[in-house]
Amino acid sequence: MESQLAILLPVAAVWLAAGVLADRLPRLRDASALRRRTGLLLALALTGVTLVAAVAVGGLFSAGTAPVDRAAAALALATGPALVVAICSLRRIRRLRAGAGAFDTAPGTPAPHGLRAAAAHPLVGLPLQVTALATMPAVIAAAGADLGAEPGVAGPAITVGALAVAAIGVRHALRHNRLAERTQQAAPRSARATGPLHV
Repeated sequence: MESQLAILLPVAAVWLAAGVLADRLPRLRDASALRRRTGLLLALALTGVTLVAAVAVGGLFSAGTAPVDRAAAALALATGPALVVAICSLRRIRRLRAGAGAFDTAPGTPAPHGLRAAAAHPLVGLPLQVTALATMPAVIAAAGADLGAEPGVAGPAITVGALAVAAIGVRHALRHNRLAERTQQAAPRSARATGPLHV
């Protein structure tokens, strides 16, 4: 059990760090800070996907009773959201980093609302945070507290998890929409400001 926990703890720690960092990205108002944090988030997300894949592949080639096999079975719930991260989130994070790099011309350059809206997109943070949540039952079970064996605990735990995912998704969507509206409001003002320059 201890060796299984030693495998699961780093995986959970990486996903938790990525989820927290993704949640803080839209708050950054400096383009250079956004570029640095996005690069760190990209590294964490790649590491998390690699760790989940390595544990899954190790479980396939193990004898069936090894710690890596038990860890792979415990991480089955996190495999789906980790796959969404690999397919959707990594591409968006790379594009966000490139966009922040284009505005990072000098220290203190403000990050445009469009970039912050892209950082708040649900497909950036939500899959990372759902994967972090999905690793928690595996870590709890490996630590010796098998919630599934307790009568009347599995149902409420699933309900709480589903509500948490829904709340996180709604929060991301609302924040993304708010920043996108600011981008649209800034566009007419900039057009009016540059109007006299056209002849």
